[in-house]
Formats: sequence, C-alpha cells, structure tokens
Amino acid sequence: MPAYRFVALDASAGEQRGVLEADSARGARSMLRSRGLIPLQVDPITADNPAAARRRFTRRRLNAQELALLTRQMAGLLVSGLPLERALGALADDADRAEISEMLQAIKSEVGGGHSLSVALGQHPREFSEVYRALVAAGEDSGDLGSVLGSLADYLESSQQLRSKLLAAVAYPVIVVLVAIGVIVLLLTYVVPQVVGVFQGAHQKLPLLTVGLIAISDFMRQWGWALAALLGAGALVLRQALRLSGPRMRIDAMLLRVPQLGRLIRGLNTARFASTLAILTAAGVPILRALQAAIDTVANRVLKADAQEALSLLREGSSLAAALSLHKRFPPVLITFIRLGEQTGTLPDMLQRAAAQHSQEVQRRAFTLVTILEPLLILGMGVMVLLIVLAVMMPIIQMNNLVH
Repeated sequence: MPAYRFVALDASAGEQRGVLEADSARGARSMLRSRGLIPLQVDPITADNPAAARRRFTRRRLNAQELALLTRQMAGLLVSGLPLERALGALADDADRAEISEMLQAIKSEVGGGHSLSVALGQHPREFSEVYRALVAAGEDSGDLGSVLGSLADYLESSQQLRSKLLAAVAYPVIVVLVAIGVIVLLLTYVVPQVVGVFQGAHQKLPLLTVGLIAISDFMRQWGWALAALLGAGALVLRQALRLSGPRMRIDAMLLRVPQLGRLIRGLNTARFASTLAILTAAGVPILRALQAAIDTVANRVLKADAQEALSLLREGSSLAAALSLHKRFPPVLITFIRLGEQTGTLPDMLQRAAAQHSQEVQRRAFTLVTILEPLLILGMGVMVLLIVLAVMMPIIQMNNLVH
C-alpha cells in the first residue's frame, strides 16, 4: 500500500506531521478527516517523489543511546500523567534529528487513529525490536505503560553500558595490533630496502636472518597488493559463509570450546538471554512468548538452537530449568536460579539476579583477557621490531669486524 507524508491541522489549530498508508491521496485525506484533522499537504512517498523516498529508505536508525533516552523520556511523561498522544507530540517537538521527529509524528498519528502504541511501533521494525514491542504491548495490557517503559529503559541502559565497557576493553588491543601492522609494513617496504641495498652492493655473505628479511621485503613490495586483495577476498568469503547456518553453527561451536573466550561468549549470551526473559516475564508476557523473544537476542547459533529446543520441551510440559539443562551448554548458575525461581514463584527476580551475575562475570573475564593480551601484543611487536633491527645490524657488525 502506498505511503503518504502529510501536514495537517488539529482541532486546536496545531500543526501535525506524519506518515500514513492509504490506497490513494484522496483516501489519505479522508483518513485524516476521520481523525479530526484538516489536511494541508499530502505527498506520496514513491519513486515519483525521489526526495521523499530517499528520506524514507535512507533514514539513519536510532542508535542504542537514542532509543534508551527516548524510552526514558516517554516513561517519565506517562508516569507524570500526560496522555500518550500528547507525550509523543512533545517528544517529536523536542527531537534532535528530523528523522526521529518525523517517526514520532507518524506514531502519534497511528495512535490518534485508534491503534495501540505497540501496533504503531510495529510500523518501524528497524527502530523497535520485537522484544521492545512485546514489552510495550504487555504494559498496555496491564494499564501501567509508564512503569513498564521505565523498566524497559533500565534494561536498554544496562545493555548499552555492558556493550560500551566491552568495546572500551577491546579498543586498546585492536589499536595496538593495527599500529604494529602499520609499523612492520612500513619497515619492510620502505626502510629495510634502503638500508639493506648497501649490503647487497658490497658482495659480502649476509647472515641468514638478513637474507630472510630481504626476501620478505621483496615479496611485500612486489606482491603486497595481491596479499591485501587475497585477505580482502578471504574476509568477504568468511562473511558470506557466516550467513549460512551450517558453517556458522560449526564456527560458533568451535568458539564455545576456546578456553576463556568460550566462557566469555557463553556468559555474554546468557546475560542477554536472562535479562530479556526477566523483564518480559515481570511485565506479564506469557512464558512461551517471552522465551521466544529472549531466544531472538542470543547471537551464538549453538546456544540459540539449545534454547529453541527448550522452547519445544516447554510446550510439552517440561520445566524451563530441565529444558535448558538438557545439553549442559547454558551455565549451571543460570539453571540453578531458574529452578529456584520456578519452585518459589519468583522467576523474574531470579532471572534478573542471574543476568546481573553473568554481566559482572562477562566484564571481569573481558578485562582479564585484555590484561593478558596487552603485554603479549606489545611483546610480539617488540620481537618483530627486534628481529628487523638484528637483521640490519648484523651485516654492519660483520663489516666492522672485517675492517678491523
């Protein structure tokens, strides 16, 4: 169905902007009038309107920080007693980016037309995930949307904090590796040829280390472009292979078996899974629907397959703890917390405790790995530079001995 961008006046002569879907421009105007709006401008978003189409399909997504802030602001306005439609209008007027303002105006128009907020958010699946919409729907069903949005904002902010800490931990080793590669390539392709050329002209027997360095330098200068192209092609092939279920499953299984790294990956996926399941069940979402939404947040395909199998067993009457412990890939701590929560009727609280514990464990393991990697990377870079220096200095020492 075609989409139309509109500008209209409401009953108080306030201007409203948004996007709606209709069979025709006349139908769009009729829909606006049925909502009590006076249409001023209705433009189709089609190939005939390239500027509007480009704005619609190239719109930059909400990042995690913007989504968390938007959710927190909406929760605060609703808890303060402001009606949903007015809250959306206020957020649209206060938006930093025109794309966000336009999206909120469209959501406001859908809500004003009688749709629920969760249905209106479903028109923007790139910005609002299934988990997000499920929580909003649960808040609407419970009649306490403001509190549920507040919990959702807490969840988004904690997820963003964990992601930021992991990125900060990984940033330094990545920078060290890139600098090391740049320095070594510069030495091999520019510095070494100029220095070693003097020794080759002297017709003296060069040390084996120097001969090897010259060979590597010649190869880098002649075939460096081919090596770079080969590495780029390999990266593309690997990226395509990871989109296939078979290779991705085998790689994910292999990663889980790597010491330290496997436990880090397991802990990160477990924390995300438990946190999502906790907030959904606490909001009153049925366990089967909550579990399916939580499964969608698991990135590792092996753990995701185990959780999917647990969902099938849960439909057959099994307990969640017994179903997740079948293949013994999820951490025992999570299973213990879930079993205790099922026995005492406090499953959301136990899941939240498990998520917090695994988040802390992920941060600790990430910083431990970085602490181990940093000196190893610096040591590796030092050894490479030392070998290059020795390869250059050894012929100089030989020439000096011959002179004496």
